[in-house]
Amino acid sequence: MDYFYGPGRNHLFVPGPVNIPEQVIRAMNRNNEDYRSPAVPALTKTLLEDVKKVFKTTSGTPFMIPTTGTGAWESALTNTLSPGDRIVSFLIGQFSLLWIDQQQRLNFNVDVVESDWGQGANLDVLASKIAEDKEHTIKAICIVHNETATGVTNNLATVRKILDHYQHPALFLVDGVSSICALDFRMDEWGIDVALTGSQKALSLPTGMGIICASPKALEATKTAKSVRVFFDWNDYLKFYKMGTYWPYTPSIQLLYGLRAALDLIFEEGLDNVIARHGRLAKATRLAVEAWGLKNCTQKEEWFSDTVTAVVVPPYIDSSEIVKRAWKRYNLSLGLGLNKVAGKVFRIGHLGNLNEVRLLCYMFLH
Repeated sequence: MDYFYGPGRNHLFVPGPVNIPEQVIRAMNRNNEDYRSPAVPALTKTLLEDVKKVFKTTSGTPFMIPTTGTGAWESALTNTLSPGDRIVSFLIGQFSLLWIDQQQRLNFNVDVVESDWGQGANLDVLASKIAEDKEHTIKAICIVHNETATGVTNNLATVRKILDHYQHPALFLVDGVSSICALDFRMDEWGIDVALTGSQKALSLPTGMGIICASPKALEATKTAKSVRVFFDWNDYLKFYKMGTYWPYTPSIQLLYGLRAALDLIFEEGLDNVIARHGRLAKATRLAVEAWGLKNCTQKEEWFSDTVTAVVVPPYIDSSEIVKRAWKRYNLSLGLGLNKVAGKVFRIGHLGNLNEVRLLCYMFLH
């Protein structure tokens, strides 16, 4: 897209990166510090304790790695699995596709369960595969909780019920990049073994921190996992956790202070209230789309996402032209359609640092 200067503040309505609260920006406006000084380990300790709260876990071990969600994916896979291990993974949109591509390039045996874009993961197929797997050849289930390309949210509780029903020991790995801190997410209750998110999504920080949380079962799996890992090796972190210095390499000091401020804001509002706010904004967006005479890409209400809505345009319109017009005329950033839905949908992000008034202003622009 050609650059075009637009006066006034940019209106950011993509499903990540999101608007950053002023309190977080101010918290990050600081000089570098020695991460081996007493101050940074003390800060890190509180962050590790509080990050567990947004995953809703008491037993998980968190890792805050200087990376993106893509790096967090790799960390989750390589610390728990070995090349050749069989994985069941669900292809429902662009980001699940990219994770599957990574799984295949890391030489795992990926059993892909594909659905039409706009549908959720086919959990009936999962149940059949788990029921048939008497020898427990399936080592992990990998699922994207919230597929931002199509605005689809998957039912994680049902995945856990399937595994428990058949007493299957497969690891349960979840991409929660655009769901954690915005959608209902219960790591302990749903028996999730590895969950991950990115700082630029509902945490409302700049890009640059991948946050992973591992269950005791996942940590045990690291002892036998043979995948090559260096930068993403959890064992390096665990060694420094025991030493009380926490960091095997240099972290972003500014992001750590930003995370402290972001978590404080979430806890001040209340995590359940944050989730409820996302539900209200999402419902308002879907009603507006309906009033415009357009359709939601998500094919069933049970899959509706509360962090992003993918809007289907009429076949005679190229959705990328809508995104360009929004940018040029209103200094408004909307999400493009990706891959199979390129030119067919545009995406409205409604997650993170957003309230009713700001969303209403966007609706008026339409």
